Amino acid sequence: MAIDDLAKKAAEGGESEIRYLSQLDIDTQTTKKFCRFRKYGIKYVDYKDPNFLIQFVNEQGKILPRRYTGTSLKYQRKVSTAIKRARHLALMPFIGDQLK
Repeated sequence: MAIDDLAKKAAEGGESEIRYLSQLDIDTQTTKKFCRFRKYGIKYVDYKDPNFLIQFVNEQGKILPRRYTGTSLKYQRKVSTAIKRARHLALMPFIGDQLK
C-alpha cells in the first residue's frame, strides 16, 4: 500500500499498517571481526607489499582504525608503521585519489 492510501485509511478511522513504536524486521547482525594476522599466522607485516597494505587504507589514503579492520592492537601498530614506511619510500601515495 502506498503512504497516501494509508493516510486516507487512518483519516477515515480504519486500521493503519504504520506502527511507529514497533521494531523493524531488518536483520542487523554483523559478522564477528577477527584479526587476520592471528588467524592466518602472519608474524611480519611487510612494508614492501603495497597490495596487501592497501586493504588497511581508505579511498582518501587514511589508515583505517581497528574498529573497522578488526586487527588487534599489536598488529595495528605494525600495519600503521608499515604504511608510513611505504609512503616514505614512495611505494604508496600519501593522499590517494580513488585508490581502490
